[in-house]
Amino acid sequence: MLKKHAQKLRRAHRTRARMHGTSERPRLSVFRSAKHFGAQLINDDSGKTIVSVNDQQYKEAADKNPTELAAYLGTAFAEKAKAVGVETIVFDRGSFAYHGRVKAFAEAAREAGLTF
Repeated sequence: MLKKHAQKLRRAHRTRARMHGTSERPRLSVFRSAKHFGAQLINDDSGKTIVSVNDQQYKEAADKNPTELAAYLGTAFAEKAKAVGVETIVFDRGSFAYHGRVKAFAEAAREAGLTF
């Protein structure tokens, strides 16, 4: 188990080494587990989270399958980010491959108006 965790951390570090969130263009970091999905918008200059969303906040979408739920969260996230005044971001997939729930979230956020 330790080896798998170390590999995951290496993948995440490799991905994050090439990006940095600023106040003009914050970093959108996604997290997924077997049960849950979440994302947050981070300003790395100040070390602050600007906007966050996770599936436990939206009980009305609990009956959707995981991919549909991720797409729903992507739309909700984009609306929250635009309300704060953020429209251009850097997408950080972390150690997760860009497919399935991560891809559904990103595409829904793009369709809702975020640029990345």
